[in-house]
Amino acid sequence: MKYIQRRFILYAMFALLPYLSEAQTVALTGSDSLKNDEDQLVQVAYRKVAQNDLLGGVSVVNYEELTKKNYNTYTLDNLQGYIGGWNGNSLWGMDEYLVLVDGVPRDANNVSPTEVAQVTFLKGASAVVLYGSRAAKGVIYITTKRGQEGKLKIDVRANTGMSVPKSYPKYLGSAEYMTLYNEARANDGLSALYSDEEIYNYGSGANPYRYPNVDFYSSEFLKSAYNRTDVSTEISGGGERARFYTNVGFNYADDLLNFGEAKKNNTNRLNVRGNVDLKLNDFITAYIDANVTFYNSRSANSNNGSYWSSAASLRPNRVAPLIPLSYIDPNDLASHELINGSNNIIGGQYFLGGTQVDQSNVFADYYAAGHSTWTSRQFQFDTGLDFDLKGLLDGLAFHTLFAVDYATSYSTSYNNSYAVYAPSWYNYNGADVIGGLTKYNKDEKSGVQNISGSTSNQTVAFSGYFTYKKSVNDVHNFSAMLLASAFQKTQTTVYHRTSNANLGFQLCYDYKDKYFADFSTALVHSAKLAEGHREALSPSLTLGWKLHNEDFLANSSVIDELVWSVSGSILNTDLDVKYGDDEYYLYEGTYTQADGAWWGWYDGASEHSTNSVRGANEDLTFIKRKEFSTNVNASLWNRLITVNTSFFMNSMEGLIIRPSTLFPNYFFTYYPDASFIPYVNYDNNKRTGVDFSVNYNKKVGEVDFSLGVSGTYYTTKATQRDENYEYDYQNRVGKAIDGIWGLESAGLFQNQEEIDASAEQTFGGTVKPGDIKYVDQNDDGVIDDKDNVFLEKGGWYGAPLTLGVNLTAKWKGLTFFALGTGSFGAYGMKNNSYYWVYGDGKYSELVRDRWTEATAATATYPRLTTESGSNNFRSSDYWLYKTNRFNLAKVQVTYDIPEQKLGNSIIKGLSAYVSGSNLLTISKERETLELSVGSAPQTRFYNVGIKATF
Repeated sequence: MKYIQRRFILYAMFALLPYLSEAQTVALTGSDSLKNDEDQLVQVAYRKVAQNDLLGGVSVVNYEELTKKNYNTYTLDNLQGYIGGWNGNSLWGMDEYLVLVDGVPRDANNVSPTEVAQVTFLKGASAVVLYGSRAAKGVIYITTKRGQEGKLKIDVRANTGMSVPKSYPKYLGSAEYMTLYNEARANDGLSALYSDEEIYNYGSGANPYRYPNVDFYSSEFLKSAYNRTDVSTEISGGGERARFYTNVGFNYADDLLNFGEAKKNNTNRLNVRGNVDLKLNDFITAYIDANVTFYNSRSANSNNGSYWSSAASLRPNRVAPLIPLSYIDPNDLASHELINGSNNIIGGQYFLGGTQVDQSNVFADYYAAGHSTWTSRQFQFDTGLDFDLKGLLDGLAFHTLFAVDYATSYSTSYNNSYAVYAPSWYNYNGADVIGGLTKYNKDEKSGVQNISGSTSNQTVAFSGYFTYKKSVNDVHNFSAMLLASAFQKTQTTVYHRTSNANLGFQLCYDYKDKYFADFSTALVHSAKLAEGHREALSPSLTLGWKLHNEDFLANSSVIDELVWSVSGSILNTDLDVKYGDDEYYLYEGTYTQADGAWWGWYDGASEHSTNSVRGANEDLTFIKRKEFSTNVNASLWNRLITVNTSFFMNSMEGLIIRPSTLFPNYFFTYYPDASFIPYVNYDNNKRTGVDFSVNYNKKVGEVDFSLGVSGTYYTTKATQRDENYEYDYQNRVGKAIDGIWGLESAGLFQNQEEIDASAEQTFGGTVKPGDIKYVDQNDDGVIDDKDNVFLEKGGWYGAPLTLGVNLTAKWKGLTFFALGTGSFGAYGMKNNSYYWVYGDGKYSELVRDRWTEATAATATYPRLTTESGSNNFRSSDYWLYKTNRFNLAKVQVTYDIPEQKLGNSIIKGLSAYVSGSNLLTISKERETLELSVGSAPQTRFYNVGIKATF
């Protein structure tokens, strides 16, 4: 791998060498050039078009301009605040969008914001058809910066900031936990586990080493904030023959943990991106791009899961992480001799605590189990040639792209084993003393560096396409494209490569720059399907009308631009040709051999059998995205207001299932377990919605003021399902595809009489007062799975309604920027261990509101139990909550020092800024939405930065 990377780097260097000296010379005499927003070219499929020529289903963010007032750490962060159709998770509510970086499938998180020039969201089917099958659910196209003709320019940016946790889970201390655990046992008819004396000792805090009360979220283990710092340098310039751009960036971040090896946890990333654009002669241009990323993440080893998962599960009274040596009886020579043999005396004062049950724990892990480093290396190279073939035919051109990406990752670690010690306590003259130690395990440090988890991924991409443009009397304007495109990803341990191959054709026509027609089609190929079904044609037709070029609007004082377009498309995709983890050979029937699957009728002996696992269906075919959409772009009152809005209806048809009702019941047998039922194309899903973005720009006095509002609203519906439920209310057809299904609750049982008078609840265990009562939907006197109903929308691919608001006010050199995002209409289920507390689980503060006979009238939480809680802790509207929220996502104040104050210094521009991210959440369920259980906490980020131009 290293050899291949060096070979490509050397090739790139030698290819560029003849041009670099000329580029540097021309850069000294050139001049900078900038484009206004309205003149900006927008990257769409295989070409760039003027922004006012976009026909719909496309939204764009001028990222380079945005970065001047809004510093980001992730390229796609909160972009739903600027454009419609993207809700932060999906395009038009679909999953599995394709990310392209400079035309090549790549990860968005491997492109730092300072490298990005533009982000285009291709939402409509008509906008992505030319990219083929893998792009059928939308494309996010990230265009990186390139060199501009002009003087040598150097931009240096440095940022440092602190992430501050928003909130931590609140768990009960040892004494309260023990008291309520005894109550839970009493509810289950069991005797108390903890005595009153024990509970008192744990609650007094007199000796937290003998009677531990561990708080994972205390300052003993966590910092109040952690740092992130990054520095980037951009160098660009060039002349007529060659232009270049280079970005070198480095960022470093630590984390909240503040003890043991975890105190050294950090991640760092070094990236180098460069490109050169070359004019080889009057009809051939070329470009070469390369990017190298080095990523390392160091973390303490743990044999007990992450710190945060342990924080959600390890009860506070289980173990004291560290115990002072000073508690050991000076006369207990055996204990002293035992502890003196330990390799892990922390700070010269503490030994690692443990018990027979807890012979290891996350605290001891982080002190003594060693550390590991995850390392990732990525190399990306692409090159292209553009030929102007006007010598053969005026308006004809040919373009090529070839890219090779390599990514490797592996982990290195030093894995140590360690001993913990369980103390035997006694009391001497009122003081606690350790009179003996029991050692579990042993200390071992091999000093051997282990290497594991090695992966190697490769992406190869190619495209070649002819373009043709022709104008007849400046009235009839034609353009066409004929392309071949393919990419393939190879991943370690994955047998089948991810591939996309297609031929594409596009024909565009406009009449007097008023009436437009765009026909695009792609012939797609998929190896997932049987021979004879591996190709399909995806057509798309778009019609557009520039109303502002009509005579009746030519002299309008209101309308600057008004463009309306309508599209109809049928895209074929194999993205959803899968069932569970299976993607390939779904069309084939499979069989298995079994011994003893059944017994002979005559001799009773075990027989050998061949059983069918599934039937064959070679007619399995592509899933189809059938879509109608319409779009309006408008500019009003001399660009005072700009509007972009789209309406869409799309149907994903022929999703893969194994039907249970379409085939006779003899196609499946329980004994011996066999099935002749094949995979078939059957399920259909429909999405309908609208997106919009409206921008208001006005100068008020000396203040340049702009306000943007964006949003997306969509609904989903299952339009066809393989189902035959006994009761209509359980049918999925007509319901949201992201629906949450469960039981309808009717409060908590208050007494045994109410239980006896209600339907029988059959989910396990004995139902008692304080348990959740459910509605008998079918009046059969039994509560079971037949009583599950549609509860609400889950918003799996984004909330039904997403809103964004951005505000910019600029006065002289001072710029104020604020961004807000909101999501509405979705629901969540409070179903993690913080809310569903049963068995030996850790108790959160929520259980204080549990049901008891004394609190029956006010209780909001079911009775406590040490059993499975299968009646209470299941999907029901009792645990449902609205995820409606509005976030103050960003506030930044930037000051650009006037150029005259810089004088004739080498610094040509200087800016400083302060910002805050994720500052505020407005929601009735704010505490729930800001709470992270089993993972690192959500944070607010406060940053200061400076940018200098040389």
